[in-house]
Amino acid sequence: MPRLDKIVVEGGCRLEGNVQIGGSKNAVLPIMAASLLAPGSYRIDNVPVLRDVQTMGRLLEGMGVRTEFSGHRLTIDSSSCSHFEAPYNLVKTMRASIYVLGPLLARFGYAKVSLPGGCAWGPRPVNLHIEGMRKLGASIEIQEGYIIARKDRFKGAQISFDVSSVGATGNVLLASVLAEGLTVIQPAAREPEITALARFLNKMGAKIKGIGTDRLEIQGVQSLSPTDETVIPDRIEAGTFLAACAVAGGDVTLLGVEPKHLTAVLGRLADAGVEVHFSADSIRIQSSGILKPVDVSTSVYPGFPTDMQAQWMALMGVATGSCTITDTIYLDRFTHVPELKRLGADITLDFNRARIKGVPALSGAPVMSTDLRASASLILAGLVAKGRTDVSRVYHIDRGYEGIEKKLQILGARIWREKEDLVV
Repeated sequence: MPRLDKIVVEGGCRLEGNVQIGGSKNAVLPIMAASLLAPGSYRIDNVPVLRDVQTMGRLLEGMGVRTEFSGHRLTIDSSSCSHFEAPYNLVKTMRASIYVLGPLLARFGYAKVSLPGGCAWGPRPVNLHIEGMRKLGASIEIQEGYIIARKDRFKGAQISFDVSSVGATGNVLLASVLAEGLTVIQPAAREPEITALARFLNKMGAKIKGIGTDRLEIQGVQSLSPTDETVIPDRIEAGTFLAACAVAGGDVTLLGVEPKHLTAVLGRLADAGVEVHFSADSIRIQSSGILKPVDVSTSVYPGFPTDMQAQWMALMGVATGSCTITDTIYLDRFTHVPELKRLGADITLDFNRARIKGVPALSGAPVMSTDLRASASLILAGLVAKGRTDVSRVYHIDRGYEGIEKKLQILGARIWREKEDLVV
């Protein structure tokens, strides 16, 4: 019988010490795809060792690209790229695989990319990626679950999205840097991961203006050149560890972070009664574990991130009062609610709004993670719950957190991995 990892947490420990925050998964994945745009060697540092990063590496290798991981350094050689397909067996495990669509079309004029799978919740607007490529001049068909895309040449275009989309903004950026003429993306996503991608492309020789704003202007160039990069810190990992200290209580310093990427989260933590101090690349958080209720509504950057919604719910589950959490980005991203309720949380869900009444204490119980951020929320709840919490199916969390239990152990948490039988 197959055996999977589970994470076991025994609650009641304050967290103390320093924790190093890793590189951003959501920043490195499009940068890896960008290596398809120009043949040659790339060296990328501060790369997190995660399942999604390894999956992207296998995807590139299937196209003839050579990749080599050494610690937190990734070397890519795209000189021999000769196969232009992203197969279902890889794309289904990681939606970010669709990032190869733009660069394959831009450089080779052809791409065959499986429609994505990935998270178990919510619609993702793949149609925005497709329409962006069409506006640049690609012909696209959907055949047997695959996007079949071709182009003779890309010409600059006005790209207007109905909603701000990080993925679609990134994909159009990757495609338009080699297009003829001017491409304008508006509204463009402003997330730090898009800013990092745009700056990387400019280092390769692209001409992108408006970086960090909701209007990106891309003047196409004839060719790009390989370059090296250091990945920005992962703001969601940082936010998760801030939340862990806030709910468990303690005194923790996060190292290797970018505080300005976390303005909305830091503001809400202060509202909840947590002390936060930061420097250029560190954040110190001090918490008594007694939290005030704070309403949150997710929104596009620089608003409160949807990727912190589940973790915030774990905090508010033990706050001294009631609050609401509204997710305006993914309306049904609430699969963690039934599992938090198993731990004793008092949560009422109404469409995309959750009302949380804080309880004096949570109680440990077996729970099951359903997606990446849900996994994190259950671990946070386990840190403060009385007794033992067993979080099953933590392969989700390995997609986005490198050794989360080891980092929490360093801070004094009682947390470890065990094997369990897969029940089907």
